[in-house]
Amino acid sequence: MPSNTATDRLSDLIAAELPDLVAIRHDLHAHPELGYAEQRTSGVVQRELEQAGVAFKAGLAGGTGVLGHLDGAANTAIGLRADMDALPIEEETGVSYASTTAGTMHACGHDGHTTILIGAARVLAKCAANGGLPRPVAFVFQPAEEGGAGGKRMVEDGCLDGSVIGPPVASMFGLHGWPRYPLAVVGTRPGPLLAAADQFEITVTGRGGHAAFPHLGHDPVVAGSAIVTAVQTLCSRETDPLDSVVVSVTQFHGGTAHNIIPDQVRLAGTVRTLVQETQERTIARLHTLAESIARAHGCTASVEYSVGYPVTLNDAGAVETFNEVAHAAFGKTRVQDVPQPFMGGEDFSFYCHKVPSCFFVLGLLPPEQDTMPDLHQPTFDFNDDAIATGVEAFCRLALRD
Repeated sequence: MPSNTATDRLSDLIAAELPDLVAIRHDLHAHPELGYAEQRTSGVVQRELEQAGVAFKAGLAGGTGVLGHLDGAANTAIGLRADMDALPIEEETGVSYASTTAGTMHACGHDGHTTILIGAARVLAKCAANGGLPRPVAFVFQPAEEGGAGGKRMVEDGCLDGSVIGPPVASMFGLHGWPRYPLAVVGTRPGPLLAAADQFEITVTGRGGHAAFPHLGHDPVVAGSAIVTAVQTLCSRETDPLDSVVVSVTQFHGGTAHNIIPDQVRLAGTVRTLVQETQERTIARLHTLAESIARAHGCTASVEYSVGYPVTLNDAGAVETFNEVAHAAFGKTRVQDVPQPFMGGEDFSFYCHKVPSCFFVLGLLPPEQDTMPDLHQPTFDFNDDAIATGVEAFCRLALRD
């Protein structure tokens, strides 16, 4: 059993890897790729695993997913996950390693997540070569977290059931860089951590005409505007105040000229919930409100609703394991209990619904700053100073007794 020797040497092993890891992170940041197009990123991952002596299978989840494997003493594995895709945002950071791809950037920190998991693979490979590991480790590098459900496809391709490489995965752990938490602080909670994330489109059809004679038609702009306002009552008047629902209309398209009332407008947005019964009720009521309000304005409405990522539901036992490991590694001041779920969505949820799992946040906020650019902003950049903490958290989870 290598835990004492391996964990005693862990800080030195991680420190030795850090210069390379920062260079890898900057390289990934400079070459972002959107979901299911992460060919170069996947190639970097495969190169690093091969150089570290970590066996792997590539070509997963549509082509870019990679599953790495290290042997260990137990007959089931611990899974560690990173997402690889970027976002369709024009970068405004001004850093020397800024995106070289117009309109695409790592605005959610997946370059940092991928680098951290590469670092964990490199360090754990050295631990494995010097006494072995207490359990096998599965390194899950997935594509398309940003709306593409790459995690779902990794599960469907057998990355947890032992049919790809290595034994079945008994538990999963993943992380997300968090700009609102102090640097190198980690945090999580049992139960819901992130919300179910759905999408909808509402098409309102009326009868257009000359803008000077609105009484001769049925204005879908007015009807659509009434729908935008009314759906907020799903949160404020139809949901228990101790429950949580977000309904955000984020698009409103229609019309071609200032003096023409259009025949049709289209609305689109997202619904976020934490409880399945609330989700189902909100879906039904969204349909009813849109259709009824449109009809009251002499129009019709059709609703297309897509159920997306489920709730990221942390297993209580996996959270207890994480907290025990994190407290021992970092001390209580660097481990926080997340008091309430976040209403963002995360496709780590697909692993949570298959095996006991824990998703945790990793603080990025420098100590000399009160704020930093948030996720999905064009000025966001992952904090390199958080890499060591992420690597250590993953390694200590894998090396625990």
